[in-house]
Amino acid sequence: MANPRAKVAGVLLFVAVTQFVLCLTIAEALYPGYSVSDNYVSDLGTGPSAIVFNSSVFLLGLLLVIGTYFLRGISDLNMVNVLLFLMAIGAMGVGVFTQDFTVAHGAVASMAFFFSGLSALASAKVMNRPLSLIGTILGAVTLGALALFSIGIITSGSYIDDIAYDSVFYLGLGPGGMERMIVYPALMWIAGFSGYLATRREK
Repeated sequence: MANPRAKVAGVLLFVAVTQFVLCLTIAEALYPGYSVSDNYVSDLGTGPSAIVFNSSVFLLGLLLVIGTYFLRGISDLNMVNVLLFLMAIGAMGVGVFTQDFTVAHGAVASMAFFFSGLSALASAKVMNRPLSLIGTILGAVTLGALALFSIGIITSGSYIDDIAYDSVFYLGLGPGGMERMIVYPALMWIAGFSGYLATRREK
């Protein structure tokens, strides 16, 4: 039979990522002139879309934290659970520390990005194929895009300015496009992992 605690966690993770994707779309529509290529994702945390984006990303993190609570004590998920918890704290931080808090925002956003990629890679050790392979690929894409995004920010001088300058390291996607190459694979992994948890059998 399915593990009841893992099932609850799976539902929470699915709700978390679904509401965030929907609210992200709404926030983009509410922000006049917003460009998914030229604007950072976190630009949505200021201006007319702020209440939608900030509350949604905070809820994303909160639901993930609650999900990790239900996964505690399941021995083979310990590593994934810790990494997922750290990612969740970072996501909640993004909702609290907007771009107006430059240093704090950069720290919590990097925390969310980095640990989401590691979580996906770690999940490959507990899931069977093909989900394990999918987790590995999505985690690698997230971390690879994070590396390119970070180098692009440094080399373009964006890290000392409020303007999102373009960089050759963004591979033609722009700063917003490359940042989405970090975020979207991580969200896809959470959705897939939620399905694994919801149908996980007792061992």
